Amino acid sequence: MKIYIAADMEGVGGIMLPEQLSRGTAEYAEARQLLTAEVNAAVDGAFEGGATEVIVRDAHGTGFNILCDQFDTRARLLQGAAVPDRFPELEGASGLILLAYHAKAGTQAAVCDHTMSSVAWFRYELCGREVGEVGIDAALAGCINVPVMLVTGDDKVCAEAAALLPGVTTCETKIGLARHAAIHLAPAECRRRIRDAATKAVKAPRPAPFQPAPPYEARVTHVLSSGADGRRYDHRTLRIDARTVACRGDDLRDVIERSLR
Repeated sequence: MKIYIAADMEGVGGIMLPEQLSRGTAEYAEARQLLTAEVNAAVDGAFEGGATEVIVRDAHGTGFNILCDQFDTRARLLQGAAVPDRFPELEGASGLILLAYHAKAGTQAAVCDHTMSSVAWFRYELCGREVGEVGIDAALAGCINVPVMLVTGDDKVCAEAAALLPGVTTCETKIGLARHAAIHLAPAECRRRIRDAATKAVKAPRPAPFQPAPPYEARVTHVLSSGADGRRYDHRTLRIDARTVACRGDDLRDVIERSLR
């Protein structure tokens, strides 16, 4: 049984500041340690739950955040940003774990809330429903019949995932108080909870993949009109207003991928 883990960074227990998420700071160096330890906890739990293969996608920013020399030797690590697919080798997985994720843009009291870009994007809608990165990634996985089985992060992203994905397991690593403020658990307790949640999720009955019904449309509302100015438009990619772009089509995966460009 192959389990795929996509690891972001904002949802890690102990992380709440921009300095912890950007390369070149002492805070980031410490945050990489926290991230790697949570990844290893999820890997350990997945194997305990019955996984025979685990692939971890380093999915934050440059795709080079997890510390290779501290990574669990039983799993495989996929790093780097310049790849054709968001999640290479996801096809054929029994389930997807979204580790250390964050709530969608505009979520009150969520730690580091944003959708894809905290600078450029204001709102993202998929088939008429506002979603964040949990929804985007769950839909991409659903296109190849892979369900999201576990989401970890602050209380706000856990609530978002539970409302969107019936049957998903969630694991709370902190309580958001504001964009850059939280009540944290001790890192060791976060790792224990993540390991137990991963074991539970892998052992549990497989939830249904997230597959929005047609007609397929993804709408991106940019913070500034210049974000929409830079798009190329045709009969499938339309400008709705100064800041909003709509991508439409018969293939959901293609619609999402075009919206992310």
